[in-house]
Amino acid sequence: MSSKTPLLEVIALDAADAESAQAGGADRLELVADMAQDGLTPSVETLRDVLSATDLPVRVMLRDNGSFAVGDLEGLRADTGRLVDAGAREFVFGFLNVDSEIDVDACEALIKEIDGLSWTFHRAIDRTRDPVRAYDRLGDLGCDTVLAAGHPNGVASGLSVLQRLAQREGGPELLVGGGLRAQQVHLLRAGGVRGFHVGSAVRPGGWQAPVDAGTVRNWVDLVKS
Repeated sequence: MSSKTPLLEVIALDAADAESAQAGGADRLELVADMAQDGLTPSVETLRDVLSATDLPVRVMLRDNGSFAVGDLEGLRADTGRLVDAGAREFVFGFLNVDSEIDVDACEALIKEIDGLSWTFHRAIDRTRDPVRAYDRLGDLGCDTVLAAGHPNGVASGLSVLQRLAQREGGPELLVGGGLRAQQVHLLRAGGVRGFHVGSAVRPGGWQAPVDAGTVRNWVDLVKS
């Protein structure tokens, strides 16, 4: 199910990114650490800095290694508790088992920790055996959003799957990200997608450079025009 209201979510690594994303008109942040591993759990200190720097909604990553398998589940549960205590009210996580299916037990362990707070199931869905079937199951787990590219290699390879997901009725909101390019937005919007997620696309200088507010504004205009 796609919301009728367009949304742009921007990956932030720190408070400066948060400020620039908000200045550019972003709707929400995904806060992560270590993009060399495609995003891990940020520190409590970074979360506090970001919450002080912005009043945008902030979805906080819960992930302790570069794979889509859960690593130290008890450690992740403890991290979740600390982040909630520090003010986190939205989260991002998602785990697969050895059969490339949703690891329901691991997800439910963190769902218990966040105790009713909103969460996104992230791009682990792109590595499941059947992303459409997995998407339908995720609504039962209680996430309100699924971040997907439709394919492990990114949006360019996953357009057909994304169009199928966008037409599902009654499920979580679809948020499209993972190598998303500006020229793909029109086609995705025409197919019913309203949520878009960007990281490197709003960092002209690469991941070592900060988010650029002007580039964010360009994406807002693209997504919402």
